[in-house]
Amino acid sequence: MTLDLHGFGPALAAGTLMTIKLALSALSLGLVLGLLGALAKTSPLKPLQWLGGAYSTLVRGIPELLWVLLIYFGTVNLMRSIGEAIGYPALELSAFSAGTIALGLCFGAYATEVFRGAILAIPKGHREAGQALGMSPSRILWRIILPQMWRIALPGLGNLFMILMKDTALVSVIGLEEIMRRSQIAVTASKEAFTFYMVAAFIYLGLTVFAMTGMYFLERRAGRGFARSAA
Repeated sequence: MTLDLHGFGPALAAGTLMTIKLALSALSLGLVLGLLGALAKTSPLKPLQWLGGAYSTLVRGIPELLWVLLIYFGTVNLMRSIGEAIGYPALELSAFSAGTIALGLCFGAYATEVFRGAILAIPKGHREAGQALGMSPSRILWRIILPQMWRIALPGLGNLFMILMKDTALVSVIGLEEIMRRSQIAVTASKEAFTFYMVAAFIYLGLTVFAMTGMYFLERRAGRGFARSAA
């Protein structure tokens, strides 16, 4: 028995590639925002603590789908005004850009707490040892804190990335042709909802397994020196 995709195989493959691009773009933005948020929340400066706390609380308190809609539709007038000012009235935020910003914001808010927990898990004596050696705060951060933080944070970040991979389906509501959008188009044309949604499910499952395998090797690599020292 062969699976008949009614010629939509290439379209689903293109949707898969778009999903991967969107997930990796949002991941890149989210890692930066999460790290900045964690550094703000662990800063001795109260204004930075409040700023980091407000970011993580506000973003996590609103569903991801709403963020996608708010960012995409909420920037229409803003982008139009900017476009008219620079002589390009057709300027607008693409669905891909809006999805990247929305999912990156959400990933970064959750990653803030993961990074914050990882930073707090590093013994204070390590920072004090760097100070005793005359290292500057920035050098302590880059040479002592961040390398250990990544090792501790990787499992939590891996789980967040699995969620992010599936959340890319939310961007289909604003017209981005990723897996779900391509599947919906195929269902409308073929009237075979079960077939195409099942194919989409297996594609997401395959992407998740691939990402889990990559995270496994990253965790092993990050923990090599630690495993030897603990042996």
